Amino acid sequence: MKVLSLLCSIFLLAGPFLSLSSCRAAHSAYIILCAGNSLTREGYPPYLGRLLRQRGWRVKIYNYGRSGHNSGEYLNFLREQEAYLKTLRPDFILLELGTNDVRLDGDFTPLESFEKNMKEIIRIFSDFKTRRGEKARLMIALIPPIPESAQYPFSPESGRRVETEINPTLLKLARENNLPVVDHWHLFKRKPELLREIHPEAEGYREMARAWLEALLPYLVSK
Repeated sequence: MKVLSLLCSIFLLAGPFLSLSSCRAAHSAYIILCAGNSLTREGYPPYLGRLLRQRGWRVKIYNYGRSGHNSGEYLNFLREQEAYLKTLRPDFILLELGTNDVRLDGDFTPLESFEKNMKEIIRIFSDFKTRRGEKARLMIALIPPIPESAQYPFSPESGRRVETEINPTLLKLARENNLPVVDHWHLFKRKPELLREIHPEAEGYREMARAWLEALLPYLVSK
């Protein structure tokens, strides 16, 4: 009993994410930074946190989704906040951008510019370090399809661009940078009833969280 009490005291002094539950479970504490647009800001991070905690992991999730941002706007935000965001020391960075780049208004982003923006975003995030001084694990998501019923500033052309330009570019960048890919494209192709508009239903966000969870699990187990 004295040994257990001593161990618990040590764990409590180890940092803000450890508690008495750490004495009962072998899982580590993780910091996750979620980056993207409104699909992130208004969407999956709370569900992901809940799923991880239900499985025994202690997590701190920072939601740095920015509603309405295309890749260029998010790159500007990232450049402005890079120094601060690095102080968060995330273990994982979950990146999902591209939906606003296919809008028909001022957010429209030509393919060449989108690829250039994403390369720079990936470069910046690839320089982030964990509390242990290791490189943060960056993951990237393919974006959902654009529903045919979506209204301006989206159109059927927006949907075509997602399928033939945006997601192929994201896959290419993932291969070039050896990044795990989370496939939200096929998720909603299989379950279109969860994506009647640009933003998913609540269950759609839960499905997105489950997809991120599946991508994270192998790395959580191995740490």
